[in-house]
Amino acid sequence: MTPIISIVGKSNSGKTTFIEKMVRELKRKHYKVAVVKHDTHGFDIDHPGKDTWRMAQAGSDIVMISSPNKMAMIKKTSNEYTLDQLQVQIMDEVDIILTEGYKNGNKPKIEITRGNLHSGLHCSRNELVAIVTDQRFNLDVPQFGLNDSSGVVELIIHSFLKPKKENKEVFAL
Repeated sequence: MTPIISIVGKSNSGKTTFIEKMVRELKRKHYKVAVVKHDTHGFDIDHPGKDTWRMAQAGSDIVMISSPNKMAMIKKTSNEYTLDQLQVQIMDEVDIILTEGYKNGNKPKIEITRGNLHSGLHCSRNELVAIVTDQRFNLDVPQFGLNDSSGVVELIIHSFLKPKKENKEVFAL
């Protein structure tokens, strides 16, 4: 099963920036990565007047747009998909799924916290894979600096993924 790691933290803690760095590092190491952004307030990715927006407004339950470089699907739902349901949708296409949010979910978490913004942690010890912070916590959990995305990625590879073999060509003479 494709592992899911949730990157959590309070607002303005740097979750998005840290995930961007993690994705770049994982891609550099040849892993296929999916990122799921949790938005508890609802969202719109389409813009009024565009064709896909018009099709959704007309009542289409699913609207897809495709180009040579990417595709997107907008699907109306009657309830929010769980992480497990989302995992099934994409697990055959990626090596790992990172989420931004889902702090109340049941997946392993990396909590990002900044001392000048937050004094404590949201997650309990048993939920945490690591803490990314500019302060020290008296917990038996790996702790990384706010810029140490490579250290966090190494922990994830060691704990959740199979190391990728280097792509070295062998030439016979």
